[in-house]
Amino acid sequence: MRLPDTREMFRTLVGEPSVSCNEPSRDQSNLAVIDHLANWLAGLGFSVEVLPLPSDPRKANLIATKGAAPHREETVPQGLVLSGHTDTVPCDEALWSHDPFTLTEADGRLYGLGTCDMKGFFPLALNAAARFADRTLAHPLTLLATSDEESSMAGARYLESIGRPLARAAVIGEPTGLQPVHAHKGIMLVTITLTGRSGHSSNPARGNSALDAMHGVMGELIAFRRELADVYTNPAFEVAVPTLNLGCLHAGDSPNRICETARLQIDLRSLPGMDHDRICADMTGRLEAVSARHGTAIEVSRLSPSLPPYETPRDGELIGHLEQLSGKSAGTVAFGTEAPFLRALGMETAVFGPGSIDQAHQPDEYLDTAFIEPATDALSALIERYCCRAD
Repeated sequence: MRLPDTREMFRTLVGEPSVSCNEPSRDQSNLAVIDHLANWLAGLGFSVEVLPLPSDPRKANLIATKGAAPHREETVPQGLVLSGHTDTVPCDEALWSHDPFTLTEADGRLYGLGTCDMKGFFPLALNAAARFADRTLAHPLTLLATSDEESSMAGARYLESIGRPLARAAVIGEPTGLQPVHAHKGIMLVTITLTGRSGHSSNPARGNSALDAMHGVMGELIAFRRELADVYTNPAFEVAVPTLNLGCLHAGDSPNRICETARLQIDLRSLPGMDHDRICADMTGRLEAVSARHGTAIEVSRLSPSLPPYETPRDGELIGHLEQLSGKSAGTVAFGTEAPFLRALGMETAVFGPGSIDQAHQPDEYLDTAFIEPATDALSALIERYCCRAD
């Protein structure tokens, strides 16, 4: 079986809606995308395995391997993983100049939801793999397609839990402008709920305002943010310190009623080396003390499972190869990826892919066609290095 041409693969993948969203009414299956990838890869001689998520059978990961897959018993697993996610964020079609689910080519750009972030990585990875269709690989090549990266990262979390896949190196094809990325921050989303006692606003003594207490909590969080910035810094990042954003506040129901419940949601972006559990425990203890002084009840909970920060050695083998191939020095990014989960499996992991994150999550998302050939060539060179050489 021959692969469809590059544009046809783009057209097919973009035409299969696969939104993942924490809002159930907008959440969609990714199985149609997985099926297309599975068929194309099987036609290239890959052994294909589709792994439905135990938590949601509408979602699945795909592990496609050519060459014998490495086992955990190996001292140093060999081979290469090329990885991408099959889901997209939701979109407001009214804001698009083009149908987001129909590939449109204009002015050297491929428009469509997921062309950049990151369905567009798959046709290029498959084209690179196809160049080796008639060659015997010394070490396995694995193409990995995951689910739910844009929401819960459930697909990558599941793979980490089962210890697969394994290889010497893994490249995640998120849009980095073909610059190697060796680190990104972690993300922790937290909800803080205070419960006081309602009453008529004409007599404050008859209630206990959760909103007054939340004022104290917010002050403590701002002080905590300053202290984190004093303790942790990493000049490799554009924003060199951890950030703590007071994102949204919901409180009370009427101006003439003492506020009984106040809820604040925050976003904490951590640097490599920071431990989310420790940071959250420290923060919770401080906020509980503030709440106790105000006589309110407090609950601190994580809005979703945290994304750990990611870092691979700046002078590592994989980063060195990518710097040579791209002609660009490795850097860091502010957005999160599945890299921490692949790194946890023991693979040297880098983020490196076509397109710009500036086009991701935007109306009229696009991939500049100028990335297609150099990205395919770079991925081919990695396959040659990690899968075709006996060393």
